[in-house]
Amino acid sequence: MNVSHKPGVLKRLWLWWRRPGRLALGTLLLAGFAAGIIFWGGFNTGLEMTNRETFCISCHEMRNTVYQEYMQTAHYSNRSGVRATCPDCHVPHEWAPKMVRKIQASKELYAKAFGLIDTPKKFEEHRLAMAQNEWRRMKNNNSQECRNCHNFDFMDLTAQKTWRRSFMTRRLKQGKPVLTVIKALRINCRIWRK
Repeated sequence: MNVSHKPGVLKRLWLWWRRPGRLALGTLLLAGFAAGIIFWGGFNTGLEMTNRETFCISCHEMRNTVYQEYMQTAHYSNRSGVRATCPDCHVPHEWAPKMVRKIQASKELYAKAFGLIDTPKKFEEHRLAMAQNEWRRMKNNNSQECRNCHNFDFMDLTAQKTWRRSFMTRRLKQGKPVLTVIKALRINCRIWRK
C-alpha cells in the first residue's frame, strides 16, 4: 500500500520561501525587511547625531561667535540648572517638521562647505540674513520649539517679578505668539536695566 504523505506546515512554508530558487519572493521580502530596518536605524542614528550641540559647534564660526553669545544667556546658565541646547530651539521635535528643518539646514552646511560662510568675517556678513530666516521660521510655526519648554499654561506667574508678570499676562491675553512675547520681554528687560 502506497500512502502519499503530505509535508508538514513548516516544511511547506520552507519550500514556499525557497521556490523557485535562491531569490524567491519570500527571501526577497525577508531580506528587504531586514535591509529596511538596518537603513532606518542607520538613518535615524545619523539624524540624531546631528541633533547634538557638539555637532552644532563643530564649525569654528559657530563655536567662536554664536556659541560664545549663547553661553551668556539664561538658556545656558540659570538658577534652575536646566539648559536648552542648540537643537532644543532650532530642531522641531515632530518628524515631518524635523525633516523639513534638516533639509533647510543642509543649505547652511552647503554654504560652509563651499566657502560662503567659512570664515568669521563671511559668517558675520551673512549672519543677519540667517537670523531673519530663523525668526521667520519660528514665527510661522508660532514658536513651537520655544513652547516645548515655555508652556504658559503651566507657568507660575505669581513666582515672577510683578512687572514681568503683568507684562506676560497682558501680552498673552492679546494672543501674541510666544516668540513675540519672549522677544518683547527681552527688549524691555534691556531697556529697563539701563
